Amino acid sequence: MNKLNLKIEIDINSGFCFGVTNAINKAENILRQNHELFCLGELVHNEEEIKRLQYQGLKIIHNDELINIKNTKVLFRAHGEPPESYKLAKKNNNEIIDASCPTILKIQKLIKEAYQNNENIFIYGKHNHPEIIGLTGQVNNKAVVFEDINELKLSKLPPKLTLFSQTTKDINRFYEIVDFLKQKGIDVKVQNTICKKVYHRQKDLMDFAENHDKIILVAGKNSSNGKVLYNECKKINSHSYFISSVKEIKKAWFEKNDSVGICGATSTPMWLMKNVGKFLSTF
Repeated sequence: MNKLNLKIEIDINSGFCFGVTNAINKAENILRQNHELFCLGELVHNEEEIKRLQYQGLKIIHNDELINIKNTKVLFRAHGEPPESYKLAKKNNNEIIDASCPTILKIQKLIKEAYQNNENIFIYGKHNHPEIIGLTGQVNNKAVVFEDINELKLSKLPPKLTLFSQTTKDINRFYEIVDFLKQKGIDVKVQNTICKKVYHRQKDLMDFAENHDKIILVAGKNSSNGKVLYNECKKINSHSYFISSVKEIKKAWFEKNDSVGICGATSTPMWLMKNVGKFLSTF
């Protein structure tokens, strides 16, 4: 059988952002010494990377389990945590390994200031996303979170509000929401809290998607950033495919001599994208 002779390129700008890299480095440093580390929630929204870290001794716990974790080390991931998590971990005599992303910490400070100024806080983001839980926790959960503008009842909106965003949301959609609210006569104080690195990576990825016949975007099923980037790729290149592991790839997607671009989310490890490239080279 003739090989497809695929021309494969991995996007060098894809892969872990600083916050995720920092969190994983901290986890691995401790695991090398202790061979065990508790992590509050999934360290990264990527199933394959989680498996790799669990093999080294990482133990994922959920918020309701933190009450039973005592006298050990607990890692707080890049997404950030609400104040209650810090209080409970310290109360149980745990050492907190804080890997909260500096960008997230700045946003938490901003939202806290808005709350202290009695501003009506609205957040464009995914319900129950860990980053959102960390943000709303700063303001005693007195913030309105919405994923779609249709969730909001315009007749019940305050005349003036402050709008934040989850860091990995689509910036174009964010400003569409701003414009829509302003057109309805609402005074919107805009806090563009979308991560600048995520935004610039999104722009770069559009060029990458345009330069290949097929695009394979590798991301965890729960990755918000992955879904945003995939949708953007799909707009540019209709032959874009979202996968979480090599097992999901189908040979039928490709034709002989296709140029294939492999890219990923801010939570996608480079080793996984390289594995995808190796697998495609066997076709």
